[in-house]
Amino acid sequence: MAIETPSAKKNVLEFKSTSLVTPVLILASDDLADINQQLTEKVSQAPEFFKNSPLIIDLQKLNAIAGKLTVEQIITVVREHGFMPIGIRGGSDQQNDQALALNLPVHSTHSQTAPLTDKKVPATLVTAGAETAKTIENRPLPENKLITLPVRSGQRVYAKGDLIVIATVSAGAEIMAEGNIHVYGSLRGRALAGVLGNAESRIFCSDLQAELVSIAGIYKLKDDLMRHPQQTPVQIALDGETLNIKQI
Repeated sequence: MAIETPSAKKNVLEFKSTSLVTPVLILASDDLADINQQLTEKVSQAPEFFKNSPLIIDLQKLNAIAGKLTVEQIITVVREHGFMPIGIRGGSDQQNDQALALNLPVHSTHSQTAPLTDKKVPATLVTAGAETAKTIENRPLPENKLITLPVRSGQRVYAKGDLIVIATVSAGAEIMAEGNIHVYGSLRGRALAGVLGNAESRIFCSDLQAELVSIAGIYKLKDDLMRHPQQTPVQIALDGETLNIKQI
């Protein structure tokens, strides 16, 4: 009689590391009324961008002024504005305990995040030294992506290299690339280039009506963008910590 051996277990899950950028809310006051008002103003500038957005709460500045807010109070007010907090950082031992009691993780202050302010916290950039021809030859080619259909509201497109869209990017849509972004149509949604920190990335579009544009975490919202000419080709580049928009 043959003896049956148990078959190998099939893998049903897998853990992978990612390079996602999460907005950070940096609090510098414990006045809930002021926080509520400024959150209202910020969200109104790009409601679709901030809708259901994950958020990390940075408490370092709040603690520097001995702010008295509890983590629960902060979480309550940001949720009222549609954010989905996924943890805190820079908290005291007491604040960390409060967060954990609310099932919110405590993050390191060195995690990869994008501050929810008009300026970006400077990132440490690693520059490559002299490379041998063999190293350059073996380097994987960037995974550029071409989109030929309109990117509709609610859709999100990501490219590991350059992203080229030869159609309209609708309001409420989001396109992201580790390299450059080219839009040969109206850009009405959100465009984020150099999402892993490449400050040399650029955004090119035929008609700038965007809700938000960002390069390497430095961004401008619709109110600022509407000051620039529409229905004319432009390029957006990063100069230090300022986004420059020029006609092509």
